[in-house]
Amino acid sequence: MAGYLIDPSRAPVAFGRQAVPQLFEELQQPEADGRLRALASLCDLMHDPERLYQTVNGGFLEQLKVLFEDEHSSVRAKTCELLYLMTAHSIGRQALLSSSLLPPLSQLMDDSSSSCRRNVHRVLNRLTLLPAGAEALLTLVPKLMLKLREEEDEEEEEEEVQVLLLSTLSSCSRLDALPALASDGVSLLGHRLSHRSSNIRREAAAVIMALSVCEDGKLQVCEESLLPVLVDLLHDEDIEVQANAAGVIMYTVIITTGKQQCLDLDIIPVLLKLVSKNKDEEEEEKERKSRKSRKALVMYSLRALTALAEAPDGRRLLLEQLPLLLRRSEAAEEDQDIRRDAQTAVRVITWTP
Repeated sequence: MAGYLIDPSRAPVAFGRQAVPQLFEELQQPEADGRLRALASLCDLMHDPERLYQTVNGGFLEQLKVLFEDEHSSVRAKTCELLYLMTAHSIGRQALLSSSLLPPLSQLMDDSSSSCRRNVHRVLNRLTLLPAGAEALLTLVPKLMLKLREEEDEEEEEEEVQVLLLSTLSSCSRLDALPALASDGVSLLGHRLSHRSSNIRREAAAVIMALSVCEDGKLQVCEESLLPVLVDLLHDEDIEVQANAAGVIMYTVIITTGKQQCLDLDIIPVLLKLVSKNKDEEEEEKERKSRKSRKALVMYSLRALTALAEAPDGRRLLLEQLPLLLRRSEAAEEDQDIRRDAQTAVRVITWTP
């Protein structure tokens, strides 16, 4: 008689609705290997929405708290991986936010295991997909900024962790910029704008864009001399980096200091080049993500030009290039959002008191 093929890295799973209770019971066994096998099987089950729902609604989530302090780093890392799989679904994210697990989970950002730290950042980042998640993590922003500072000093963390950390900060800062600004956020993030990784440049610019919405953020961007770096990023090979840099500039040129610094950097020809890309070139960008980023880049550039037109020197330069903006504002085939922003720019440029 043929024998059963058993995966030694996973615990045997009971039939039907007994599977989840049985595996959570096995998490209490003294041997680390046994706990790991139970966790591995639970991770497999979390791909099934029915098992996830049973875990969330059966009161099992709180039992994971003790595993955050497990003496074996592999158990801690696997526990965080289980939470990461659970938070792939909205019900899992909501359950974690409603539990008492968030404070002890956040402490694992300092764990000795790189796998554990990576999984923690994956979980936190997924929580920000919910507005309630971003709000819940606002209290963690100072700690996240501290981790960013530590990474700046040590450069130990892998790229994925840095990208996740920055993405989480971006989501939180779009909700409330003050915690990051109070933690010297603009200065710390400014150093990431020149990072060799385009993913890190993109996310750093996204956070600074969120911080530059409020006046204090705009001022800090100017005071930290970030505008020359941001203007350089308008030439970046990654269109998302370009779009986020244009977004920061769009917000910063609202204030007089930002206008003047950008005019001194001769930014108007750069922005005009970005908005003058013809339709054929746009259609070459096949991927949806690229098209979305391209649209954002053009809109942010048009809005920046509109703000710069409020300065006499900016208006004079833009009057010379008015035909270009008129073409974008009048083209029937143009995206309606871009056409509207172009029309606004033309009105401001041609306005007479």
